[in-house]
This record gives sequence, structure tokens and C-alpha cells, in this order.
Amino acid sequence: MFSKENKKTSDNKVSERNIVGKNTQITGDIISEGDFRIDGTLEGTIKTNGRVIIGESGFVKGKIECANADVEGKFSGELVVSNTLTVKTSANINGDVVIGKLSVEPGASFNATCAMKGAVKELNKDEQKTKGKTA
Repeated sequence: MFSKENKKTSDNKVSERNIVGKNTQITGDIISEGDFRIDGTLEGTIKTNGRVIIGESGFVKGKIECANADVEGKFSGELVVSNTLTVKTSANINGDVVIGKLSVEPGASFNATCAMKGAVKELNKDEQKTKGKTA
């Protein structure tokens, strides 16, 4: 009975929370399974299956690949979010953005080229269905 419980807990993903503090500067690449909150400065790449939060005092220059992202601070570079990108009022985003869903609050600065992955796939599926019906 105890061995089954131990196996179940070891199979579950560990929910890590990584924080880059307000007066911290990091240069380099970060790969993790957990969530990130950036209140300092990061120059480089973040790859995670979790959520990336750029706090109001946070600044990221480089590339971010994640499942979800909330931006309150500044971002410059390439942002790839497989699910939802939430852009808060105080946010300033410049660069290239590829997302599944987008939420932008009034007052945010969003100066980026933006591509929505999910919408393109859905359109292609709908087009194929329509072509199949008319043929």
C-alpha cells in the first residue's frame, strides 16, 4: 500500500516557483519545469512548461518560451506562449509574439508583430471542411 502511494507522488509534477528579485540581474539561459516571476532584469532565454510573470519592475530582453505569461513590466524580444498571454495596463512589449490566446488591458503598450497559433489551425480545419463539402 505504501509503495503505490510513493510511486504516485513521484510521478506528479513538482510545482516550482522561481523568483528573480527586484535588484537582481541575470544574463544567460534558463530551462525549468516550474513557474517564473521576474521582478529584476533578465537578458537571455527562459524555457518552461509553466507560467512566466514579469512584474511591474521586471525587464526581460531576449526570448521566452512558456505555457502562459502575465506581463506587467517591460519585455523586448521574442515571446512564444502556447496558451494565454495576459498584458497588464503597466506592460510594455516590443518584438515578436506568438501566442494561443491574447488578453490586453487598456493602457498597455503592445508594439509587436503578433501571430496566433490556435486561430490559424482552426481556420485551416474550417477551410478543409468547407472545401470537402463543396467538392
